[in-house]
Amino acid sequence: MTHILVLGGTGKTGRRVAQHLTAAGHRPRTAARSGADLAVDLGDPATWAAAVDGAEAVYLVEPQLQFEPAGRQRIPRFVAAAVAAGVRRLVLLSAPGAGHPDHPLHAAEAAVRESGIDWTVLRPNWFAQNFSESFWRADVLAGVLSLPAGAGGAPFVDAEDIAAVAARALTGDEFDGGIYELTGPRAIGFAEAVELIGAATGRDVRYVPGTVDEFVALHTGFGVPEPAARLLAGILGDLADGVGATVTSDVSRALGRPAGTFEDFVTRAAAAGAWVGES
Repeated sequence: MTHILVLGGTGKTGRRVAQHLTAAGHRPRTAARSGADLAVDLGDPATWAAAVDGAEAVYLVEPQLQFEPAGRQRIPRFVAAAVAAGVRRLVLLSAPGAGHPDHPLHAAEAAVRESGIDWTVLRPNWFAQNFSESFWRADVLAGVLSLPAGAGGAPFVDAEDIAAVAARALTGDEFDGGIYELTGPRAIGFAEAVELIGAATGRDVRYVPGTVDEFVALHTGFGVPEPAARLLAGILGDLADGVGATVTSDVSRALGRPAGTFEDFVTRAAAAGAWVGES
């Protein structure tokens, strides 16, 4: 039985990682600013010692992308504290492109890889659950999803697959020193994605391609920092040019089974009432 700390323990992947670990007989401790087993704030080092005490492995998540140099050091400083406390394995939830020095998670990846202990880096593509749990759910319920992705698409990956890979990486050594680019089994355009959701729920949902400026204006109006809005808009805009649509076999390589399909995700989410709400 391994004692494991799960940062972002109330989030899309963190809570699923904890569920997978518990089912396998381990004792995860979830950590978040609120609502988890432990109150941990990556911006407050005073909250770290109790969290890493006794932990053998840590699932690392940066809950919000950092754009200032000081903010980008949150994960690296936490990694140093974890190693000093005796943690022996790190699994980082990163993102495609984080190998580039300008990426907000580049410093986090570098810290993990240079930590001197066992590590695994996960770089998942867009989450399928973005349609059902956050980001795009409100637009799906409203009936119109507008993004600056043109006719492009992505191999949306099921958060359950991400969590399953993370749980295995946290408890075994077969993934040590690996970077896993996690995707679903095929790229799907946003028009097809919302059509599948509509068919499963009986909702009338349309995808309308928008512009980068429209996206940034809308999200900054909701309080999203402009650098974050522009980063997301740029990544979505790249999809229109076919960037980010590459399918990998890393989920099946890690789990010994095919990656979950978007269709299966939609069926499961619809049955669970993910899109029950205001129209």
